[in-house]
Amino acid sequence: MIAKLQSPAFAAVLGIGLSVAVGVSVSMKALGPLLAKVVVVDAKQPTEELKQKGWDFWTIEIDNLSNELKGERARLKKESELLDQRGVRLAAEEKELGKVRTSIEALRKEIADKVIEITADELKNLRTLAQTYSVLTPRAAVAIFREMDDATAVKILSLMKADVVGPIFEQMSQTANTDGTPLARRAALLSERLRLMKAAKQPTSS
Repeated sequence: MIAKLQSPAFAAVLGIGLSVAVGVSVSMKALGPLLAKVVVVDAKQPTEELKQKGWDFWTIEIDNLSNELKGERARLKKESELLDQRGVRLAAEEKELGKVRTSIEALRKEIADKVIEITADELKNLRTLAQTYSVLTPRAAVAIFREMDDATAVKILSLMKADVVGPIFEQMSQTANTDGTPLARRAALLSERLRLMKAAKQPTSS
């Protein structure tokens, strides 16, 4: 045994082993603090990220779910903006439709005001007046019509023959009002209302 311990080979092996042991010991002393820092950094990094995300744990599945929720939120926001735009457009169209409806109602009222109808109660008296005015001279008839309201004048004229109404309108176009303004404008108005009145009667008589 003593002979083996004293042999050169054993001495060489023992020297190599001691050298390796000393090297490992020195290396561990030198790398120990660095390894500790790495472990501390790796341990702190996930914790800080998790704190920022508001979770105590985080997985790939949760990350994917978070991305899906963000995408869904963006989609809903876009749809909400589109709905708001559509609402504004519909409100504008409704406002425009209201203007058109108002214009139609005003036009309908204007036409209704121009179209004159003779009721059964006044028909007999109007026919009598029409026959009376038909035998007057155009000048005398114009003097009377000048003092009448348009509705009554149109009703009487509608019951008179065309060969009688024509000369009356001609005389009216050559006559002036008491204030000096010509009656030609009123003759045109009466003629137009008389035309509308006759046009309104045609469907009922057919």
